[in-house]
Amino acid sequence: MPKNKTHSGTKKRFRVTGSGKIMHEQANNRHKAEVKSTTRKRRLEQDQVVDPAEVKRIKKLLGR
Repeated sequence: MPKNKTHSGTKKRFRVTGSGKIMHEQANNRHKAEVKSTTRKRRLEQDQVVDPAEVKRIKKLLGR
């Protein structure tokens, strides 16, 4: 059987932690930063855990 390829777009957007959780970056932190408060920008910098409903699909795309 041929090997499955990792989805290129998915591997750029998600990462798997050591414990197996899938993390992603938050939206709204790319541009127009001058209108956002410092607290809001700092909060948006942190990675978030992927919603449990999406985990199975993302793991499949990552080849896990």
